[in-house]
Amino acid sequence: MSSILTNNSAMVALQTLKSVNKSMGETQSQISTGMRVASAKDNSAVWAISKVMESDVKGFKAISESLSLGESTVAVARNASETVTELLQDMKGKIISANESNVDRNKLQTDIDALTDQIKSVVGAAQFNGLNLLSGSEDVNVLSSLDRANDGTVSSSDITVARQDLTFDAGVMGTGATLGGNVAATLGSNSLAGVAGTEFSSSGNTMTVQLAAVTAGASNTYNLQVAGETVTFTSAASGNTADSVAAGLTAALSAAGIEDITASVATDTITITSTSKFDDVEVNLSTSDSAVTANVNGGGAGGAGAGFTGETIDSRASEVAFSATAAVSEGDGYRVTIDGTNYDYVAGKNETFEDVANGLKTVIDGAGLDGISSKVTYDSANSQYVLQLDNDGADVSLAVDGNAGGTATGGLSGLDDLDVTNDQGAAAALTNIETFIDTSIDAAAAFGSVQGRIETQSEFIGKLTDSLKSGIGSLVDANMEEVSARLQALQVQQQLSIQAMSIANQAPQALLSLFR
Repeated sequence: MSSILTNNSAMVALQTLKSVNKSMGETQSQISTGMRVASAKDNSAVWAISKVMESDVKGFKAISESLSLGESTVAVARNASETVTELLQDMKGKIISANESNVDRNKLQTDIDALTDQIKSVVGAAQFNGLNLLSGSEDVNVLSSLDRANDGTVSSSDITVARQDLTFDAGVMGTGATLGGNVAATLGSNSLAGVAGTEFSSSGNTMTVQLAAVTAGASNTYNLQVAGETVTFTSAASGNTADSVAAGLTAALSAAGIEDITASVATDTITITSTSKFDDVEVNLSTSDSAVTANVNGGGAGGAGAGFTGETIDSRASEVAFSATAAVSEGDGYRVTIDGTNYDYVAGKNETFEDVANGLKTVIDGAGLDGISSKVTYDSANSQYVLQLDNDGADVSLAVDGNAGGTATGGLSGLDDLDVTNDQGAAAALTNIETFIDTSIDAAAAFGSVQGRIETQSEFIGKLTDSLKSGIGSLVDANMEEVSARLQALQVQQQLSIQAMSIANQAPQALLSLFR
């Protein structure tokens, strides 16, 4: 049936043309924007995923900038630490020269003061954008990553940069919990006999050697070894007594001139006195006299004809021993009081009792106390660090204490107190400079390590950002080759649809022939 009111062919042709035109519009949009999914209506799921990933990309760009800032800040601190190390090494050379006898120590001190001022300048200037990692103890966090979990929650990750305090700041003792139980002082006056009170003095420690049952004749040989040096006495052919042998050994020991060793005799007893500051002195006795006995400090050491071995005169120095089991926390302050004057060191982050002992040594040495010298040792038998303090002058009091909650001492505190104009100061500076050099080397190494980590993370973030961009592109970007081919096909379809539309519209005209 033909109708002039309803043209089904034209309607079909029109719908086809509309469909082709719609597809052509979408294709042209993809060509003009370059995107297959340009809005949520194109593909809501893909669009949502791409927008989340795009937000992550923007976040990672900000993280990359944070890493660049952090890397530059750490690089400044590392370069400054390395410069400080070089200046300290130059200073060490001056100090070594000052320990010679034929140099102008005042000129060397001037050079050391100039190097100290330069180190202060380097530490003070080692800032980037107002942040100085060589001052204080608070850690700095550098934003390093954005982590998205499977459930969509987002968290950030940081790279922690530990400050390395290379300032000259003196610590401030806290008023927190008492730490006196972590440190104890042992007075260095004759530890064999023991001395009451709180004084430590310049008198030496002694050992008594009492001889008995000496063979009257036979020209026996007696070898007395003190501090690694041996003196020999040969008794007479006859008429020998314990008194005469003791006197002969004492005379031989006195004539040997062993450093820090003196001897006296009373009847059959030899008293050996050692003023060795920091080293124990070993005493041994051997003899060909098969009858002699030797009692050391009344202890009956040795048997007939045997003498004795391995007896020790303790060093003269007093000892400040630190706990072998307790930990050191930031702000823990320890105090040594000498003759009523306090000398404090407050620990920084991650420090140990070795650092505390060395810190107290530098503070005490820097005070330039007349006759007071110090040394830090490790007591392997008790697994603890010990600060030895020796006194060459009048007796003075010694006390120790500690409290938590203080402000940490700067890593180079005491450097500006080095004094090489006298023998005692030059000797102390030679040991203390090593502590300062170790501190600056540790700081430079720490900064170098974290700078390398930041660089690695920055490279990873760059690659990750590129991967995310590539992934977003694969989701939303248009395939231009495919779109171009589709456009050509749609153009042909559009022309055909128009032609079909034209044919369909001409069909009613055929009905006119029926009315002629």
